[in-house]
Amino acid sequence: MNRLNGLRLHHRKNTENSQTEEFPLPAKVKIPLSMTMGVPCMPLVKAGDIVKVGQKIGDSDAAFSVPVHSSVSGTVTAISDYRTASGAVCKAVEIETDGQQTVSDEVKPPVVTDRSDFIKAVRESGACGLGGAGFPTHIKLAPKTPVDILVVNAAECEPYITADYREMIENANDVIGGIKLVQSQLGIKSVKLAIEANKPKAIKNFTKMAENDDSIDIVTLPSKYPQGAEKVIIYNSTGRIVKEGQLPSDTGVLVMNVSTIAFLYRYMQSGMPFVKRRLTVDGNAVGSPRNISTVIGTSFREILEYCGTDMDSVKKMISGGPMMGMSVPEADMPVVKTSSAILAFDHYDQRKTSACIRCGRCVKVCPVGLMPADIDRAYKIKNIEELKSLKVTLCMNCGSCTYICPANRKLAETNQLAKTLIPRK
Repeated sequence: MNRLNGLRLHHRKNTENSQTEEFPLPAKVKIPLSMTMGVPCMPLVKAGDIVKVGQKIGDSDAAFSVPVHSSVSGTVTAISDYRTASGAVCKAVEIETDGQQTVSDEVKPPVVTDRSDFIKAVRESGACGLGGAGFPTHIKLAPKTPVDILVVNAAECEPYITADYREMIENANDVIGGIKLVQSQLGIKSVKLAIEANKPKAIKNFTKMAENDDSIDIVTLPSKYPQGAEKVIIYNSTGRIVKEGQLPSDTGVLVMNVSTIAFLYRYMQSGMPFVKRRLTVDGNAVGSPRNISTVIGTSFREILEYCGTDMDSVKKMISGGPMMGMSVPEADMPVVKTSSAILAFDHYDQRKTSACIRCGRCVKVCPVGLMPADIDRAYKIKNIEELKSLKVTLCMNCGSCTYICPANRKLAETNQLAKTLIPRK
């Protein structure tokens, strides 16, 4: 089977051997009530309320929404407006911690007797896709079409990030436990645990753990970006193609991030919802790069300073990886569920853009075979029919076209703007 196109990047996995450290409990946290692709939650608490760890503090009646829980015990000091990195505004619960980390009485292992109970429990856990997209997990686990393959996304193809790798190394039993849990609840017979080749220790370990289980196949993927993109990992691990307008489940495939599936296993044992996040802290402005585990709502500034970062030297901060991450507008933004990494750099090159030289490099690296230069031209003249014919909605915003362009054109950015012109069904 031919692999899809992509890039050979410098992986810069500087922290791959860094054991996860527990970050000290902060004096205060700010917990946004919108951390996923779902509908923002409304606060269930008010200023002056005493909250405990695992207590639900935000929820919504919308199906496409995920509840939010307190990551600390303490006193609610404010319900404020919060602007996310994407520019959206939601409510945030600000809490002054008491240092006790008292666990709420709400925290107890869920009772699951059937698939409906399982889906409800997953929603109550606050789980979402931890690979970056933040898709509500309970929605993903309730596909409208039959699914026969579970693809566990353990590629972690972005440079710098090693949070998922540390999950695999430190909590391998939880990963396997989560796989068996999802298999049993959804009746899935075949599992593809897909890992990039630059993680040989994880591949060797899981191959040994699954040697007596014919239902789990350890798939070694080439170390090429963007192996972790949903459409790419589905094709490269199963051979199935997710066509324009389709969901993975339309092809009989369910994709879950490796850290998400490990969390679900732990939640079913303990009942503790998603209130902590492991993330990688790296970049040339960081004095001591490492992987840390911290409560949701901790500020980026505190984490960077803990890792020996001279904040005055920082010229660029990114939440996530350098290819698909979001530029951080200010250092006091809080860690959210989808925070896989904080990258800080002491320089930022604003490269000059020039005219397209028609070299075709953007086409050669595009995983789904798009023509970014033609999309760029069609967008500028707002030719919607041509954008449709160029299949712009297939773009996954991996950034490969922008990265490879010798003219420094912002092709990936244009693709996203072009998609907004296409009427949504």
